Amino acid sequence: MLHQPPPPIKKQKITFLNRSGQQLAALLERPVFEPLAYALFAHCFTCSKDIAAAARISRALAAEGFGVVRFDFTGLGHSEGEFANTNFTSNVQDLITAADFLRREHEAPALLIGHSLGGAAVLAAAADIAETRAVVTIGAPSDPAHVSHLFESSRAEIESRGSAVVNLAGRSFEIQKQFLEDIAAQNLEGRIRGMRKALLVLHSPVDDIVTIENASSIFQAARHPKSFISLDRADHLLTRREDSQYVATTIAAWAGRYVLTAGPHVDAQPALATGEVLVHELDGKFAQQVYTDKHRLYADEPEAYGGTELGPSPYEYLLAGLGTCTTMTVRMYASRKNIPLDHVSVSLKHEKIHTKDCETCETKEGRIDHIERELEFVGDIEPDQRAALMAIAEKCPVHRTLHAEVDIVTRMK
Repeated sequence: MLHQPPPPIKKQKITFLNRSGQQLAALLERPVFEPLAYALFAHCFTCSKDIAAAARISRALAAEGFGVVRFDFTGLGHSEGEFANTNFTSNVQDLITAADFLRREHEAPALLIGHSLGGAAVLAAAADIAETRAVVTIGAPSDPAHVSHLFESSRAEIESRGSAVVNLAGRSFEIQKQFLEDIAAQNLEGRIRGMRKALLVLHSPVDDIVTIENASSIFQAARHPKSFISLDRADHLLTRREDSQYVATTIAAWAGRYVLTAGPHVDAQPALATGEVLVHELDGKFAQQVYTDKHRLYADEPEAYGGTELGPSPYEYLLAGLGTCTTMTVRMYASRKNIPLDHVSVSLKHEKIHTKDCETCETKEGRIDHIERELEFVGDIEPDQRAALMAIAEKCPVHRTLHAEVDIVTRMK
């Protein structure tokens, strides 16, 4: 598995008040430019916004162009309030409050994402957030009452005394009788049928916390458009980095169909003329975001030089420019001359060499840049045709630019 570098994002700690006036802690992660759309992420039961899966998925989505807010439900993480006084209904209200905050400060969430019980919460809240166009659940239960099995051994005490302290994932929480009554009263199936949003259900067939049958029930209750993707081999909390990364890239690709094309949105691409390039620093080190009028790329330095390998280095881009120009020029020539060229590829390498080692250089002191370029032609090609292709490769426009006198004007904006 290739090393995944830190995504090129901006982070902002934010807070907003729940309906009881208590402050909820949140984190907004977004790309450098205006996001394509905003998403709201709801974490799992008794978890926090900082759980690894939530953090990784949010950061990866931000790197894909989304603005993502993840927050701590009342009484959890860094949010105010007592967990014992919360329930599923209050979680849904927290979600709607978070959407209200986004609507006021930025833009209402077009995408809701929920993990585990947070998935059930976004299904319940979706119909009350009009601007939301798509909903994603990850390992979500089809019935909020599913979580009651986590404290089944304490149920008798909760029923008789009104509350009990239970141990969940190594931490103690007070569960009140009102919590049990609240989850028992939910009709999530009805809310799913009535939400009228695109739905993506992500679930692992080996999830031993929330079984795959829950995904089936959610999928059956939902109206089209709906999609299901199996998270093969993933555990419930998506503890493996590659699983959470796969979830993020899958959500980004899927949401593009239902969120980014469903209505007007601010394009993350800056307004550039054809042929114009904008390079924007990302992390205060070497990582850069590179924009053309239609494309977004990344550049960086290798880890050995203090970078994070987010993208190719400047010299690798230089070689890529020469290489792509070379193969394009060769292909155009072969097509024009009817040369049976099935495939062309070029390998390039850059280094600094002493001028004394350069037979064709006029300068004989110091060091110069040296680029080696090796072409491969595939096809039933005659020797004279190969020679002609080699000759035309030397005439590609970028090759000529590198050999010509170049006037570079630098000014301050």
